[in-house]
Amino acid sequence: MSKDQLASLQLAIMRVLWARGEASVADVRQELAGGGRELAYTTVATMLVKLEKKGQVTHRAEGKAFLYRPSVQQDSVSRSMVTDLAQRLFAGDVTRMVSHLLDGCEVSAEELARLRHLIQQREQQAADQEGLA
Repeated sequence: MSKDQLASLQLAIMRVLWARGEASVADVRQELAGGGRELAYTTVATMLVKLEKKGQVTHRAEGKAFLYRPSVQQDSVSRSMVTDLAQRLFAGDVTRMVSHLLDGCEVSAEELARLRHLIQQREQQAADQEGLA
């Protein structure tokens, strides 16, 4: 697993930190419990220490508590995890991956329009790059 790859619990903790910007172990634990994930305080604290060792979070002391904040951007982690997923499940075949997503999810007309727009942008970028070559 690369630096930007996260296991399920790590990802849940990072989502709390990305949403809040900064949080104590107790804050993270409470937020996770509100989402149906009851965890011991020590479990959350241990995961935050592991995330810090991986370079995913940093902390500062405030009184007796540590406040943790993300040191990686959510987009960077998402991009890394999607790339890894594409490689592992679809051998890098993006068309197959997108096809599976479209078949397995409800996609609104707005989302389809946005996808078309993204594809058109990529086509334009590719055409521009070919023109430079």
